[in-house]
Amino acid sequence: MIEHNGKSYVCALDLGFDIIRGKWKAVILCHLADGPKRFLALQRVTNGVSQKVLNECLRQMEDEGLVSKKVFLETPPRVEYSLTEKGAELVPAIKSIEQWSLRHYAATEGE
Repeated sequence: MIEHNGKSYVCALDLGFDIIRGKWKAVILCHLADGPKRFLALQRVTNGVSQKVLNECLRQMEDEGLVSKKVFLETPPRVEYSLTEKGAELVPAIKSIEQWSLRHYAATEGE
């Protein structure tokens, strides 16, 4: 068993998937792989995520050290999100799953 943040996991894979679990986290990580993004830009490219859910996902990924938030002291305030080194290490695994999905399921799209 592996313990992390008060939870028990049966293996490292279980822990890894829990960290990126949910509909939006992997998608957000993929979009941040292209470079830093502002909140509204992330909301646009994720196409359908509510502000509340996007905020929760970003906060959880910040807590895990996958995403960093940079606040610019301007009026109005500007906030950018980017991948940390730890978050960037996840991108190849997520992209690999994306490519696998395209290879095996792209033909069934829209059915």
